[in-house]
Amino acid sequence: MQTVIVVLAAIIAGIGLGVVVHKKMSLASKEDADAQARKMVEDALAEAERIKQDAILHIKEESFSRKQELDKELRLRGADLQKDEKKISQRLEQIERKIDLLDKREVDILNKEKSFARQESSLAHRRKEIDRLIAEQQNKLETIAGISKEEAQKRLIESIASEARMEAAKEVVRIENEMKMQADRKAKNILALAMSRYAGDYVAERAVSIVPLPNEEMKGRIIGREGRNIRAIEAATGIDIIIDDTPEAVILSGFNPVRREVARQAMERLIADGRIHPARIEEIVEKVSKELDVTMREAGEQATFDVGVHGVHPEVIMLLGRLKYRTSYGQNVLVHSLEVAFLCGIMAAELGLDVKQAKRAGLLHDIGKAVDHEVEGSHAIIGRDLARKYKESPEVVQAIGAHHEDIEAVNVLDILVQSADALSGARPGARKEMLESYVKRLEDLEDLANSFKGVEKSFAIQAGREVRVIVNSSEVKDMETTMLGKDIAKKIEENLTYPGQIRVTVIRETRSVEYAK
Repeated sequence: MQTVIVVLAAIIAGIGLGVVVHKKMSLASKEDADAQARKMVEDALAEAERIKQDAILHIKEESFSRKQELDKELRLRGADLQKDEKKISQRLEQIERKIDLLDKREVDILNKEKSFARQESSLAHRRKEIDRLIAEQQNKLETIAGISKEEAQKRLIESIASEARMEAAKEVVRIENEMKMQADRKAKNILALAMSRYAGDYVAERAVSIVPLPNEEMKGRIIGREGRNIRAIEAATGIDIIIDDTPEAVILSGFNPVRREVARQAMERLIADGRIHPARIEEIVEKVSKELDVTMREAGEQATFDVGVHGVHPEVIMLLGRLKYRTSYGQNVLVHSLEVAFLCGIMAAELGLDVKQAKRAGLLHDIGKAVDHEVEGSHAIIGRDLARKYKESPEVVQAIGAHHEDIEAVNVLDILVQSADALSGARPGARKEMLESYVKRLEDLEDLANSFKGVEKSFAIQAGREVRVIVNSSEVKDMETTMLGKDIAKKIEENLTYPGQIRVTVIRETRSVEYAK
């Protein structure tokens, strides 16, 4: 393309040159000019032809070179195509071999399926034959044994269940023995240590107070003209004054021990002073009430000091002091609270727990009893609410509420307070119980044990702390006694209310009696 352009440029240049020459020749003579012009045109044409020939030669050389390059490139591409064709042919051969192999496998699979189908048919036939033989054998066995299949299954299930129960009982005994080797020993050591290190004083309080009189004439002065003095005392104290044939004594009766104590002290001061009239009665009662408040506060402070508990709210100290005049089954509640606090501290020390927190929970566990005659509800829940109100720690609040299982025990401190409360209340001489309720509880305990199958008779001994159950040896086996004891203990827990714990002892014996004649 470049060569063509060069040729065209040369021709154009020649023509231009001819035009110029022609113009010049016009100045000369026309003949010379024509001759010269023809010569110049011929020269220009010759030069143009030469340039054209050179351009054509150059084009041919360039075309030849390009052709050689194209030929070389085509040869290379042909070699690559040959290689690709070879690879493709090899791949096709591999694919054909795989297809042949798959065809062979398909044939094998079809043959195996046919074989499996034949085997399955044979197995189904054999299964039918086996079922027929089993049915014949079952019929023969039922005929020989004289029982049906359902009855035999029932007996087999009962036998297996009995064996499983026996194995379970053995496993329970084994586990209990392993656990008791450590748990019972540790628990007994802790409880024995706690009980041996503390022995509280027993204080018996009554529901009534008796005020001695110097003489019988004092009864008339206490009653006053038309009974105005005795009515004034009862109105000021809220306590019933009983004046009967008891020689030289007046009986004060009331469920509130604090009010009864106010009435007792006021009565003693009025008798000692001799001036008994409504105005004097109100004055003395008010004075005694204030002094008793001081006494109760001092008692509460002393209790916290004895236990080593600090930072107790003043109102809680006042409630503790009121427990000094509160009894439960004949046991002074403040003394009982101190016992529980010391027992909790001893057990917490043995277990590596917070001793101060345990003592605090033990001391405050019964503060609800200080106001339970004024507020409805369980004294444990009342005490929990009071402790929460006066900013006691959540652990102490929880232990107070859980010590009678009104709420669920969730930590070790709850169990410590429960155990210490039971120890203090259940120790001999700590509490009094009405004979009727005591006897009724023992009767209920024996009746509950007698309600179980296989029990011949039962006896409540050790003041209701143990029940001994005698079973029929023909109905209850040796290993079944363990499960029977557990069932009786569980039913006692669910149906009876009792302090401490009750031991259940199941006794099974076989006797053989013969006579020598």
